[in-house]
This record gives sequence, structure tokens and C-alpha cells, in this order.
Amino acid sequence: MSAELLKFPEKTRLSDEPQRTLENAVVRLLKSKPFYGHLLLCFRRRIAVGQYAVGVTVANGTPVLLVDPDRFTQYPADEQQALLEHGIKHLLHLHPIRGRGVHRLTWDTATDLAINPFIDNMPIEAPCPTKFRLEDGLAAEDYVRLLSPFFDTGNLDGDGIGNASQDTGGHVGTGDEESSSQHAASPVDDHSIWSEADSTPECLAEQAVRDLVREAHRKAHGEVPEDIKEVVQGWLAPPSIPWQQVLQQFIGTAGRIGRQSTWQRQHRRFQYNTPGTRKRRRLNLLVAVDVSESTDEGPLRESFARELLQIARGRDSLITVIYAHSRIRRIDQFRSSQAAVEVFHGGGFTDLRPVFAYAREMHPLPAAIIYLTDGYGPAPEEMEFPTLWVLTPEGQKPGEWGVELRLSDV
Repeated sequence: MSAELLKFPEKTRLSDEPQRTLENAVVRLLKSKPFYGHLLLCFRRRIAVGQYAVGVTVANGTPVLLVDPDRFTQYPADEQQALLEHGIKHLLHLHPIRGRGVHRLTWDTATDLAINPFIDNMPIEAPCPTKFRLEDGLAAEDYVRLLSPFFDTGNLDGDGIGNASQDTGGHVGTGDEESSSQHAASPVDDHSIWSEADSTPECLAEQAVRDLVREAHRKAHGEVPEDIKEVVQGWLAPPSIPWQQVLQQFIGTAGRIGRQSTWQRQHRRFQYNTPGTRKRRRLNLLVAVDVSESTDEGPLRESFARELLQIARGRDSLITVIYAHSRIRRIDQFRSSQAAVEVFHGGGFTDLRPVFAYAREMHPLPAAIIYLTDGYGPAPEEMEFPTLWVLTPEGQKPGEWGVELRLSDV
């Protein structure tokens, strides 16, 4: 298997031995459980050196896999595969998103108890219901309720409590039931990165996971592990969220990217002559419209344009609209107060790459890209900008990156 399959950024490319170890784990997963393997290949990947071998989250609407290569290679091959499956199941159940407002240690433990009994070869230290004298097969929310006697949930800001002693060598001392329970609750993957999911509305995160599941289900030819068939069927069912809401939340998320300094607010950590920060309020958005013959659907384009402009007018926005087929035909730029609905008729075949090449040359760079297309055309292999593919009813997602939205979804 080629190293390109894992698509780590060039500046954080793994050395040969850890790279081969990770590749081999992915290959084993593809062979034994193709659905999981194909799901994993759709994640954006990031190297992170820390306490845990792996971790998953949703960052700016994109599922992300974090790997510490040195720690990952320390696990036996069967446990490496189990850790990857563990992370995938956290995402399938939206655990990084669903626990907002719940005591962190309680939620971390509850989610592990919900999925670990159904994963073979998990490390022996992984939390499981039997360590808390609880039954298998419950939802994370049920375990939250049952775990309340073990953890003090009065303080939502902490990671948990306990009065276990710790010797100078850093070993947890033996003690009461609280210390034992807290030790049993220690995760084997990184849950702290779930805080990155706070920037993604639940509706948008659901759409991103739905895209991954659809793609993996197709590539695995419908072969799904028995214990998650019901979950997968739920993801494959048509979403009940109107496409207008997904569009609105995607734009809202894009608008929160970036900060700027201001002398009008004192920095909280310093007392004197230090500028504070505030979020940028202007939204720089690139909207691309495929005007090839295959997408010449006037009512569909008008519906999309009206919804987009209604959202944009509600805030300070700078919108660049590109009309393109195999090449860029026209570029309009306006502020939200100047926005007007317009339909541009083009023709020819589709090539999606020129729009993204133009985006890389923009100044300032766009916070996000929205592309209205049928998707039948070549696209870049990967993209650093958050991208929303707004597809026609019969369209197809042109790449494994970005969030898919169909105007036919109701």
C-alpha cells in the first residue's frame, strides 16, 4: 500500500518505521472490516505528540484523526487495530459533539463504556462496564446517569475528583473507591481534542459524518459490521434537516475562523499596554457556481442564491462569486448590502480545479468555499479550505474531502 494513502501533510510526514506500522494497521482493518478501513481513509490526519496514541474529533466541520506515531507503535498489532476502530465508533456515535454540557470525566468514561465491549482486543487498561459493575450495551447517556455515584459532578469545569495519594515517583497510590474508579475511567485515546468540535454546530457535524458513512458504505459494497448496522442505516437514511439550515450553519462556522488584535479591550492575562483580541466579524466567502450544461437548472440556482444572500445580508460579508465550467467565465465581488440574485447561463464541460486554484491566490484568503455543482468533473485531491459541496439532485461528491449538501434533501 502506498504511503500516499494516509495523506499526512508533507511537513509532518512520518518516518519510515512508524509510517509502515500505521499503514499495516489500516491494511488489516481494510481486510477484516472494509467499512471501517474506508471510513478511516476519509479522515483528515494530523500528527500530535502527547499522552495518547490516537484520537478523533471534528474540527471546522471536518473529521480528524490524530496519531502519535511513537506511542502507536508501542501497541501490539491487534490492539492498534482496536484503537483505530475505537476512534471510528466515537465518531459514528457523535460522541465528541453529544456531550456538550456534561461533566467531562463522566462523559469521557460513559462513551468508552458504550463502545468498548463490542471491540475485540482493546488494551487491558481500557474502561469497560465490568470495572464499574455495570451491564454492557447501554447508550452513553445511560452510563452518565449510572456513573454519577462514582464521580462528583458538582463542578463542571474539572476533569473529575478523587483523594488518591500520589508518591514522588508519579504512581497512583491505593486508597478508597473514588481513586479506584477514577483510575478505571482513564481513557486509552485522546478525548481532550473533542473540545475542537465546539466550533462545529451539531447539524453540520452530522452532515460531515453522513458524507463519510455514505462513501465508506459504497466502497465497502454494503458490507458493514453487525454491531453497527443499525447505526449505519440511520446515517444512510435521508436527513431530516432542511438544506437551508445546513447552509446557514456552515456559513456561521466559517465566519468564526480567525482573530484580530484590538486596543479597545485589555488583554485578560496582562495588565498594561497589551492589546486584547476579538473575533473577526467580516465573513470572506467564496461561492462558485458551475455553469456547465449539466447544471443549467434555473429554479435550482435561484433557490440556492436567494437562501445564500438572505444569510449573507444578516452580517458584514464580502462575497466573491465565480461562474465557471472548464474555466472561469466571470467573477463578481460585493458586500452583503450590495447583494443581488443573478442567474448566469454558460455551457461546456466541468472542471472544478480552476476555482480552487483561484482561491489560493485570493487576498485575503476565503474563510470557506461553497461550490454549487453536479460534481461531475476533476477536482483537487485535497483542499485546505473548508468546503461545502452543494450538489444537484443527481450529482455526486467529486472528492473525499468537504461536506456534501444536496438541494433535494428535505
